[in-house]
Amino acid sequence: MYCLYIQQKGQAGTPTEKCAALAHWNVMLRDESALLAMPGAHHKALLRQARTLYKDQVIDSDDVSDLLELADGALAFAMESLLDINSDE
Repeated sequence: MYCLYIQQKGQAGTPTEKCAALAHWNVMLRDESALLAMPGAHHKALLRQARTLYKDQVIDSDDVSDLLELADGALAFAMESLLDINSDE
């Protein structure tokens, strides 16, 4: 759905390149095992990938802002989850 929106909006990067890059980033974002195993490193990898996509002009400033916000949300989720796990023990 997002890829269709991108094609109509005509943003940075080719639609196919952008869709593939965002799909890969979202796979990384949703890797809960990696996120919970090493939240800081996983967050850093998400930030690095988002900034690389922006620097390479695959995504625009609005997109990178969204990705950074999602990465921060994932880190917050991981920290809350780990706190919950530790308090249950």
